[in-house]
Amino acid sequence: MSKLTLGPLFFQWKPEQRRDMYFRIADEAPIDSVYLGEVVCSKREPLYYDYLPEIIDRLNAAGKQVVLSTLALITSDRELNAIAERCGEAMIVEANDVASISLLKGRPHITGPFINVFNEATLDFLVRQGAVRINLPVELSGKAIATLARHNPVETEILVFGRQPLSVSMRCYHSRAYGVHKDSCQFVCETDPDGLAASQLTGAPLLRVNGTQTMSHGYAVLLRELAALQAAGVTHFRLSPQVADMVQVAEIYRSVLDGDLDAESGEALLRNLTGETPYVNGYVRGREGMAWADA
Repeated sequence: MSKLTLGPLFFQWKPEQRRDMYFRIADEAPIDSVYLGEVVCSKREPLYYDYLPEIIDRLNAAGKQVVLSTLALITSDRELNAIAERCGEAMIVEANDVASISLLKGRPHITGPFINVFNEATLDFLVRQGAVRINLPVELSGKAIATLARHNPVETEILVFGRQPLSVSMRCYHSRAYGVHKDSCQFVCETDPDGLAASQLTGAPLLRVNGTQTMSHGYAVLLRELAALQAAGVTHFRLSPQVADMVQVAEIYRSVLDGDLDAESGEALLRNLTGETPYVNGYVRGREGMAWADA
């Protein structure tokens, strides 16, 4: 059966809000795997670190697989040492930087969507290193996903809901937008729990800024593509946490994956949860990423 996963939370939410979301996921959502851990900025993690043991226990008790995600961009020895310590823990780890892959060599692990897997040779290398699940980058077309999924001897995962992670930088655009320095940012990213909108010169929305991360403005919504992706060999379908009710989002995707709900009806239900945020599916359709093709 196709697995439904909840990817790591990219945004800076208040610790109690983060905890409560994961408690609901544990108790109510048809999710198979949950990714925890900070991916965007190492300064954020201490803010909610005290809640992690309780969250992990709640998820484990609910029968969810818990995966510890790591930074997408390692910038210091301190961060590298912290990840090395995490790689020594019992839970499976998601590597989002090639340095993490080196630390995990020979041990079963998962590679995240920030690792550029665009061809079979790269996929084979990662599997030899010990990867048991490969998250493919969001920029791939459906044809490329199918090629890699058929070639992949282990599990294949793709993002099917949420703002797409496009890049991570040494610079913190969020702090700069608020006129503060990165080293004394005062966690201004918490002001925008859904990211900070970045518009074109015409005023039309284009991207979202989240700390050092750049994301798509629209939500990737691949409900209509699920059947083809399942047939192509994709095993895990990732939902990225957003301000929408993620329990209801998971229920919709689970119903479509199981064939209990058609994609068009699922999309109509999803619209009620996501407000006016536009949908995108351009990458998987072989077009520009911000495009939406509903046929």
